[in-house]
Amino acid sequence: MSAETVAVQRSVKPGPPIQKLARIRGPFALRCGAILIDYIVLVAILAFSTLVSRLLGGGARSAGSSSLTIGVFLALAVAALDLGVLPGLTGLTIGKWATGLRIRRSDGTELGIGRAFLRHFVGYPLSALPLGLGFVIAALNARGRGLHDLIAGTIVVREVIVENRRRRA
Repeated sequence: MSAETVAVQRSVKPGPPIQKLARIRGPFALRCGAILIDYIVLVAILAFSTLVSRLLGGGARSAGSSSLTIGVFLALAVAALDLGVLPGLTGLTIGKWATGLRIRRSDGTELGIGRAFLRHFVGYPLSALPLGLGFVIAALNARGRGLHDLIAGTIVVREVIVENRRRRA
């Protein structure tokens, strides 16, 4: 998968066995699936608020208009939480969690909220500007880093458990 793997040891219980995690770069197809899941969540909120707005009379009545406005603000709040706060605290968005991926800094440490906002709200638009070529770079780059990853100094990894059996004496 990748020439670069980082092994991390994590003891599940005080005694044997020891569980080893190998971090390998996140495959491009999984990354596409993860961002698709994130955007489906946001579009679902907008679609539901639009449906409610139309049921309440659309723009002609104040109830329809305000329900659409609430939906837009709710979608913006969920976007800020899902794409900024959650990855900053856990390294996961809803889509990354569903696909088993995690966002880390290039050196393997935790992301941080500021870097997550930089990655998603500055890096993503800049990656999309030149006809999405900033995203395609992730498929061609040996470390799987897109333009938004290069801007924020991040990498998307997939953690897999490596079996490690101890010899019994």
